[in-house]
Amino acid sequence: MMAPRIMALTGIALGLGLAGAGIARQAATPAPARAPAAALKPASAFAGIADRTARSVALFEEAGKVIRHPRCVNCHPRTDRPLQTDAGTPHQPLVVRGADGHGAPGLECRTCHQLTNVDSARVPGHPDWHLAPASMAWEGKSLGDICRQIKDRARNGNKSLTEIHHHMAEDSLVGWGWNPGAGRTPAPGTQAEFGALIKAWIDTGAACPA
Repeated sequence: MMAPRIMALTGIALGLGLAGAGIARQAATPAPARAPAAALKPASAFAGIADRTARSVALFEEAGKVIRHPRCVNCHPRTDRPLQTDAGTPHQPLVVRGADGHGAPGLECRTCHQLTNVDSARVPGHPDWHLAPASMAWEGKSLGDICRQIKDRARNGNKSLTEIHHHMAEDSLVGWGWNPGAGRTPAPGTQAEFGALIKAWIDTGAACPA
């Protein structure tokens, strides 16, 4: 009988082989053109809402066009398996979150995801490619629930609202959502516009949709 360690290594090798074969098949077909990004209203468009709370909610709802977009939700799944494509299908080949969101030992995210997008193989990339913490799962949740989750320091990694704004407005992994590579629809607007909406939402009291 094959020793457990050899069996485990064989399983990993087989998984990587299947992944490589899939990439090779994809690489043989030209990558489809990337769809243009949808628009975001600027934060200034909400200045006419006199009620501060209503304005705050409206700002977050506009930012929600990004938050609930596949480029974000795919990395905030409700299970330990990432999602992919605009349809939010389970990741192929099968991979899991792992202890720190970077994948399981022997099959970490960086095994396939390189420093940048590899459009010929349709594999997205970033130096720190990983899943959001399980406590920040967004898949299947209402925008109001996501809003309250984002503000909850017990679930958001103990981040202040200032730190939340920095993450959304300046983090380069978040920024990948606007440069996702061939065949993927970018998040609406730009990261700068999204960051401005989040800043205006915080400045008006960070109110959440019901």
